[in-house]
Amino acid sequence: MLNENIKAIRKSKGLSQQELAVKLSVVRQTISKWEQGLSVPDSDMLISISEVFETPVSTLLGENIMESQMDDLKVISEKLEVINLQLAQRKITRKRILHWLLISLCVVITATFAILLTLESPYLGWDYSDPETAVLKVAFHSLEWLFVRTAPLVLMGAIIGIFLTRKKG
Repeated sequence: MLNENIKAIRKSKGLSQQELAVKLSVVRQTISKWEQGLSVPDSDMLISISEVFETPVSTLLGENIMESQMDDLKVISEKLEVINLQLAQRKITRKRILHWLLISLCVVITATFAILLTLESPYLGWDYSDPETAVLKVAFHSLEWLFVRTAPLVLMGAIIGIFLTRKKG
C-alpha cells in the first residue's frame, strides 16, 4: 500500500524517481526499492516524502490512492466530454444562425434591387430646388447610390458564406 501510494503520488506530481531522489537526498535505487515494496522509509523519511509531495503522512500510509485517482480521472474525463459536446452543439447552432442570416441578407438585397428596378429610380426626376424636400431627397439619393455600389459585393460575400456554412453530410 505505501509503495503503491509513493509511486502514484510521484507520478501524479510529474516527478521521476531520480528527481524525487534528489529532493530527498537519497539515491534513485532507494526510491525504486520503496516503490517495489522491497524496503520501507523510516519515520523521518516519511515526513520528508510528505513534505515533498505536499501530502499528509496519513495519506501515504492510508488507503490505496490509485483507485481514487482513477475515479477522479474518470469523473474529470466525463465532465470534459460533456463540455466538449456542449461546445460542439453551440458551434453548430452559431453556424446555423449565421447560415440563415446570410440567406436573409441575400433575400433583402435582392428584394431591394427589385424594388429599385420597379420604381425606376424616381430620385432622378425630383426637384431639388424645393428646400423642404431637397435634404431628404439628397439623403435618399446618397443611400441608394451607396446601396447600388456595395450591395453586389455584399451579395457575393453572403452567397459564398452560405456555401461555407451549409450543412455537410
